[in-house]
Parts: sequence; structure tokens; C-alpha cells
Amino acid sequence: MDLGFLDDGQLESIEEEARQRDSTMEAIAKERGLIDDDKLMQGQSELHGIPLTNMDDVKPSPEAIKAVNQNMAELYKLLPLRVENDILTVVISDPNAMQSFDELRNMLGIRQINATLAPASKIEAAVKKSYSTTQEETISTLIAGMSTDDTLGYGRRETSIDIASVEEMANAAPVRKLVNMVLLMGIKDQASDIHFEPFEDEFKMRYRCDGVLYEMVPPPRHLATAISSRIKVMANLDIAERRLPQDGRIELNIGGASIDMRVSVLPTLFGESIVIRILDKGRVGLDLDKIGMPADILVDFRKIIHKPNGITLVTGPTGAGKTTTLYSALSELNTIEEKLITTEDPVEYEIDGLIQCQINSEIDLTFASALRAILRQDPDKVLVGEIRDLETAQIAIQASLTGHMVFSTLHTNDAPSSITRLRDMGVEPFLITATVEGIMAQRLVRKICNSCKTSFVPSRDQLIELNLRAEDLKGRQFYFGEGCDKCNNLGLKGRSGIYEFLVITDELRTLISKGASTDVLRNAARAAGVKGLRERGLDALYAGLTTVDEIVRETVTEDEG
Repeated sequence: MDLGFLDDGQLESIEEEARQRDSTMEAIAKERGLIDDDKLMQGQSELHGIPLTNMDDVKPSPEAIKAVNQNMAELYKLLPLRVENDILTVVISDPNAMQSFDELRNMLGIRQINATLAPASKIEAAVKKSYSTTQEETISTLIAGMSTDDTLGYGRRETSIDIASVEEMANAAPVRKLVNMVLLMGIKDQASDIHFEPFEDEFKMRYRCDGVLYEMVPPPRHLATAISSRIKVMANLDIAERRLPQDGRIELNIGGASIDMRVSVLPTLFGESIVIRILDKGRVGLDLDKIGMPADILVDFRKIIHKPNGITLVTGPTGAGKTTTLYSALSELNTIEEKLITTEDPVEYEIDGLIQCQINSEIDLTFASALRAILRQDPDKVLVGEIRDLETAQIAIQASLTGHMVFSTLHTNDAPSSITRLRDMGVEPFLITATVEGIMAQRLVRKICNSCKTSFVPSRDQLIELNLRAEDLKGRQFYFGEGCDKCNNLGLKGRSGIYEFLVITDELRTLISKGASTDVLRNAARAAGVKGLRERGLDALYAGLTTVDEIVRETVTEDEG
């Protein structure tokens, strides 16, 4: 309005439409042709006091391109222009991106970052053009250059170290650059964990993508101390303490998305092993409709989670997606009328509207003690991260009997064996039948890449592994991924869940109260039409979603179980 692009009436009309359509005022003003990208930039510039840059005249200096690698420029949505007197000048399209300048300064080891503004589309094109002409610095070229630099490391077994020299190594430009590159590549490739592992003669770096570990180019052994110290500095850990395990976190704000990295340091025989868990809050779609649950299970699961009281269990090994399933359920129940409280170890995703309590065993804040306190907070729904012992199980049961819906996890192979696990913990069968409403068992399988999906006929050995006969294949098509650029030549990209949902019926309650074994419960469930994990896996296989190997790896047949 100050610049004369809009008048009072237009502004009111735009505000009203933005409210009705749940859109932004900028988008609607552009739709109506009242402003364009250049006018919007002019307004942003006036409002935030950031100068505009004409992208037609821009030519980034080689020093700036070298200081900020392509990965960083793409993720942070910026174009580096020049570096002078320890000051980096960049072009951004969103003034909010300046919130991440502090972490960028620390990552790059420079004194100051100055910003100018330009439209996003022009910045994107300029980044592509600027980096296409330079030889992109990869992790392997950076490691090759560092391997001959003796100032960056110690020998194999550092008996005594000088803290000042370790700090110097951790802050050295090549070490900063390498760690930044590894972290940003992990985020870009959607890795869930990054591992740094010291051995006697080598130092390994591995990514876990879609549940499987892949090795990267290993840095020279003598860089182990410098790399681990750099990560500890970023996570605000004590670099002088090398004998005790430590836990910390690195928080990054990349392109408007908040990324939380959990850092775990473990002292080993040959140095410190570090694992970084990447929690990208922006990427996780906590929506029950989007986690791959079959329609029939989804209907039953929704019925159970909306009940006023009872216990809903989700079971499976570590990394089977149990937390995502439970959070998706809580997101659906997260309304203004309900009070939801969680107790977790650790809190993985922070969600608005949920009261979340983190377990701390050092000060005796356990699942059981936290749950006792939570019940005095007048909750409607409660999530207990895991039922590990009889005490927690008993309080969860009391909570459900007093009118709360309790969600929790167990580590068992399938749904029926969860009943036996609770009995083995010491929970009375009559309490199990009175409280447990449903048990979800799940696994994650890697999906076939859509870009290189190819049909094939499975071999006799593969059929034997799946306990299938040739006649079972009639009219069925099997697929695998040949491997292409989109999936890093793996043939697999992304993951989907396989679910077995056991609703505790009156018939099952009778069997549980009589102390029936897992096999008897499983047979009763199958007779009632509940499909096991292997059967659900075969459904995913026939639907062309995943491969024979993935189903064999993630599920077992009933007689194996």
C-alpha cells in the first residue's frame, strides 16, 4: 500500500479471500494480477530494509562459490556472491531465511553474512548456472586433499591429547567443510542416521537410507579425532571428555524446515564412535491416510483409537515405524476438546497441541513415575513411549480402567505374541482382557522405484523362500527395480508399512482369560480373518509395491515365528 500497488479496498478483499481459502495474501494478490514477483520483492525490500539485486548483472566470485558448496546453496536456497574481509554476501528470496544465518556462520567459520533480495526462480537458475561451470567439490575430492595434511590429525591410539590443538583441528576449514558436506548430503538423501566409526586402520562413514546402511568414501584414519571433535563442537558437547558416552543435539533450519539431529558419542577401543539421528520434522507426514495402511485395517484402527478408554498397542522391532504410526493417530485425535499427553524416550517430533514429557532415568524420571504424574494432569489420551516392565504396564492398565485411552509400544514379533509378553511381565489375564482393545504389528519394506520398475518371473528358490507353489502365481505379476539415477541405481526408493491389526474380540478375550498360548491365539485370529504380516507382505508383493527379497527379509512365516 505504501508503494501504491494496492488500495484499502483491494487489501480488505484480499485478506478476506486469504482467510476463506486458507491461502497467503501474496498468492491471491499475484493471482489477481495486482502485483508480480518484482513488485513483491520491492515490498519485501522496503519492509525488511534489505537491498534488491538485479540477477541479470550478477556474477558470483570463484571464492564465494568455493566457500559455499552446491548442496548448501540448494538446501538453504541462496546464491553466494562474494567473500571480502571475512564477510560473505548472499542473495536470498525469503527474508525469513536470515534466521539460519547464525548456524551458517558457524558452519562456514566466517564473521558475518550480508543478504540481498531477488526472486526465488532467478536464484535457482543462477545456482544451477554458477555451479555447472565449476568442478563440483565432492566428499571424495575433499578427502583426497585432506589425506596429505598431517596437521589435521593424530595417530591411531591417542593416549594424551592437547585440547588447544584439538579445538584448532575441529575449527580447521577443511574439517568444517567435510562435516557440513556429510550432514547436508545426509539430509538431501533423506538418510535417517549417519555413522562415523573408528577402527584400528580405518575410519568409516555410513548412511542409513530406507533402513539399510550404505558406506561412503572413508576419510583417512588420522582425521578421526578432528571429525569427532568438530561434531562435538556443533552439538555443544565436551571435547575434552573422551572416556564417557555423551548425547547432544544439532538444530538446523534449512529452507524453512526445522531439522533436529540427535548426536550420540560412544567411546570405543580406537576412538569415539558417533551416530547422528536425523529427524526432519517437515518431511514426516503424520497422517494416517499417508502411511500405507490398507483400507480395511484403517477403518478398524480408527474405530479403536476414537474409543474413550482402553489400551492400543503398536508392536515391532526398532525402526519399524511404530512412533510414526502412533504420532499419526495422535495428530488425528489432536483437537481442542481433548487433552493429549505423551511420555517418551526421547521426544522425537514436537507437535503443537500435545504436552510432551521426556524420560530422564538419571534423575529417576522413568515411564512409570512420569505416567503417575501425567494421570494427575487430567488427560483424555496418553502415549507411553514403551511398556518395558510390570510397573509401567500396571499404571497404564489403571489409567485405561479410569477412563483414559492409552497408546504404547512393545517389542514383539507379531500381534498375538504381545498378549504372551504382557502375561510374562506379570500382568493378570483378567486385566489384559479388560483393557487391551487392539494390537498393531508392523514392519517397513522398501518400495520398488517407479522410474525403473520391471516385471520378472520369480525363480524356484524365491518361491520356496515364500512358501509359494507355482499355481499360486497364476495371473500374478512380480516386479523389481533395475536401478536408475532416481534411486542411486538401487532399484528401491522410499518405504511403506506392512500391518497386522488384531482387534480383541469377545472370543479372544475368553481365550486370553483361560491362559491360551500364542499359537492358539494366532490360530483363532487367522480363523477370524486377521491376516498375518507375511500374508500382508504377499499382498504388497502382488500389488507391485515391493520385492520378494524385502518380504523375506522383513517377515517370517507362522511356523518360523
